[in-house]
Amino acid sequence: MGEKRAGDTGMFIVGALVGALGGAAIGLLLAPRSGEETREQVRRKAVEMQGEAEETLGEARAWAESVAADIRRRAKELQAQSQAILDEGQKQLVKAVEETKRATATTASHKTEMVKRPEELPAVE
Repeated sequence: MGEKRAGDTGMFIVGALVGALGGAAIGLLLAPRSGEETREQVRRKAVEMQGEAEETLGEARAWAESVAADIRRRAKELQAQSQAILDEGQKQLVKAVEETKRATATTASHKTEMVKRPEELPAVE
């Protein structure tokens, strides 16, 4: 969801810049001025818009870096949590295997005790 929001924000910024540039250019071209005045005004506006675009780009870059840093931090937290869960699961598995071995050994010894040796069986007449 965060990636979609980031993409929407980026597209909005690009759209705003394109709209502003287009609107400024159309406004300047349709204004009642001489060709030289219009060209000079277009040059000034282009320089101004370039500065604004660079500033917006810098802000977008800083925002993207901030988001990337937050994602890296969250990924490390999740990795640490996952490792803790994995370690606990391994401990429980080892404990269960040891308990199963003990139970099996105990059961086997009880079975051995229950089986009578042939010399202990009653004689058949």
